[in-house]
Amino acid sequence: MRIAYLECFSGISGDMFLGALVDAGVSPQLLKDAVSALGLGAKLEISRVMRSGISATKIDVWVDGEKDMPREEYWAKQDQNVARAPSPAKTDHEHKHHREHGHHHHDREHLSNHQDSRAEVPAPHEHTHAHRGLNEIRKIISSAAISDPAKKMAISIFEALGAAEAKIHSVPIEEVHFHEVGAVDAMVDIVCAAVGTEALGVDEIVCSPLNVGGGTVKCAHGTFPVPAPATVELLKNAPVYSSGVQAELITPTGAAIVKTLVQRFGAFPEMRIERSGYGAGSREFEGHANVARLVIGEPASGHVARTASEMIAVLEANVDDLNPQVFGYVMDRLFEEGALDVFGIPVQMKKNRPGTLLTVLCKPEAAEKLAELIFVETTTLGVRRREEVRQTLARRWENVRTQWGEVRIKIASMNGTVTNYAPEYEDCRRLAAEHRVPLKTVMQEASQQYLGKGKKP
Repeated sequence: MRIAYLECFSGISGDMFLGALVDAGVSPQLLKDAVSALGLGAKLEISRVMRSGISATKIDVWVDGEKDMPREEYWAKQDQNVARAPSPAKTDHEHKHHREHGHHHHDREHLSNHQDSRAEVPAPHEHTHAHRGLNEIRKIISSAAISDPAKKMAISIFEALGAAEAKIHSVPIEEVHFHEVGAVDAMVDIVCAAVGTEALGVDEIVCSPLNVGGGTVKCAHGTFPVPAPATVELLKNAPVYSSGVQAELITPTGAAIVKTLVQRFGAFPEMRIERSGYGAGSREFEGHANVARLVIGEPASGHVARTASEMIAVLEANVDDLNPQVFGYVMDRLFEEGALDVFGIPVQMKKNRPGTLLTVLCKPEAAEKLAELIFVETTTLGVRRREEVRQTLARRWENVRTQWGEVRIKIASMNGTVTNYAPEYEDCRRLAAEHRVPLKTVMQEASQQYLGKGKKP
């Protein structure tokens, strides 16, 4: 069993997490390929920088020749543009438009340090990112040429962001437009975080208490104390503190990554360290290394990680007058919209009518949306909802090569011991169809290849 310990003694942001992944051994080309797969005109700039004497990996996002800009730098630039504008009426209108709709990049927490950049990159120019709603973001990620687990992981991170924004602004999640986290650079951070975490191949991520920083931060809707409102919402139930640094150390994107990917919080676990990596933030603080550290290793004997627990929502509805053909369609739609699991159980209802108990498992933040879908797509007049604790085994993926192509193997483990493994059905089905061989033959060979690598069943 392998675990990762994420140390956030200087907070966490999307770019810091990506830098730590690359520094810990994740292929830079893998992340660059993931960015290209989005088809949004973005590129990664990866460089080595020093932060208080510590060498770290710095990752910046470029979109159409423009470098990602921290939000405090963005707002300072907007204020300068307002001051220089010749037409006060026009400037006021444009400035109001920016404030209301948030035409700025992302919510990174530090000022850029151009002296750290070693790569040759295009000169920045004025550029505005489009606003995107959650449905559009789901479609972009779903159509990207990355693995299905990485797609689901990335969409879950964005849904966590959407749920936080929806609660803060008191609007339905589908009406949230990501003015601070939906720009291209945020999509790059989140998709690369998902792809990189999958490639890391760990069974569990443990996180330290989070240093949130202090002071105030300027957002699209005004100036707020640190941490920003969306960050506070995302960090519910997480251990946080402030070291006194007067800066925003945790961005909403960083908080969403932690909320979605981390299984538990705690002190540095007893482990045998294999490697470590440091991801740099943009600002330098005197006497304070502005980096996030990721440590990879095996749990020490007798101190293996426990199974993970999380709260999930359970939705149930009884239907006895729904066309069975529609039921299959509804299940597919629920999965597309983020359900963790969907199943139906035959039941005998009033007046001895045969019916089906539809059950949906989902993240609590997705429950409202999925309940609405059930009402729209089925004939039920009521949906029951409750929250339960779900305990899960640590899971990871490995690739094996068969004579027809690569197949992913899902591996589950408990207390460091593999308890289950299974070839990914969709991979096997695709190869069976392409090469016109029995599905069971592909699945059998994939299992044999996994066992042949010295793995225990």
